[in-house]
Amino acid sequence: MAKKRPEDPPKGAPAWQSTFSDLMNLLLCFFVLLFSMSTVDAEKFQLVIASLSSSISIMPAGGTSIGDGKLVGAGVSQLEFLDKYYNDLANSKSHTESTTEGEEKNVEEQYEQMELSESEKMSEEIEKQLENTSLEDAVDVDFNAEYVQLSLNGALLFESGKAEIMQEAYPVVNKISTILASYQNNLIEVEGHTDNVPVSSRSRFESNDVLSMYRALSVADYIRTNTNLDPSHIKSSGRGDYDPVADNTTADGRARNRRVEIKVYNSYNSDLNN
Repeated sequence: MAKKRPEDPPKGAPAWQSTFSDLMNLLLCFFVLLFSMSTVDAEKFQLVIASLSSSISIMPAGGTSIGDGKLVGAGVSQLEFLDKYYNDLANSKSHTESTTEGEEKNVEEQYEQMELSESEKMSEEIEKQLENTSLEDAVDVDFNAEYVQLSLNGALLFESGKAEIMQEAYPVVNKISTILASYQNNLIEVEGHTDNVPVSSRSRFESNDVLSMYRALSVADYIRTNTNLDPSHIKSSGRGDYDPVADNTTADGRARNRRVEIKVYNSYNSDLNN
């Protein structure tokens, strides 16, 4: 007796449905991950969608999935207002960055104004004391947002080519030291300056740089010795002829360049730890 032919097994779903189902699952995971991000870069997101648009056959070739057409051409509609949402997000981020920069600039301007106000107040106090001691004609006072500057003519303090303070200048330096003694918590810097005429061969200083350094040191040491200021708050340096305030081609200009500057830094710029 012939064997009975077994029945054919029931046919499964078409192969394209499996492929489509896998694709839908991938898209679902993609959007779940997308919306779970704390921050989204709208520009990068658009680039990703545009890449998918041109590489997956079920999406309209050549189109962009954000802003026009459908997200998936086979029936899954693009999320409404998604384009507007990410554009608004990008604009909001740009506006926040611009606001932050403006606020930082405003804070810097306010801080600088506070520095300048303190320096101006210090300058007025020093000028008043100079008038009381009859030194207003011997000392030039200027200020900026960092410090108040007192400028003394070098000929008033030193003989030509020398760095020792003349005895005749002691009363002047004493009065200035008394004024500086009021600024116990401020950094004080003494700078020596010269003209551009080379030092004499008979001088014990090999250059204007060295001469200016020793002159600044002489004034700084005198202030340390004759005040109760913390010695570590007083610094000295020589600038030689590198920072002129007048034309070195004239005798008057060279005389103005031979000077000693005393800078009293305001509280905002007095770093006393260095």
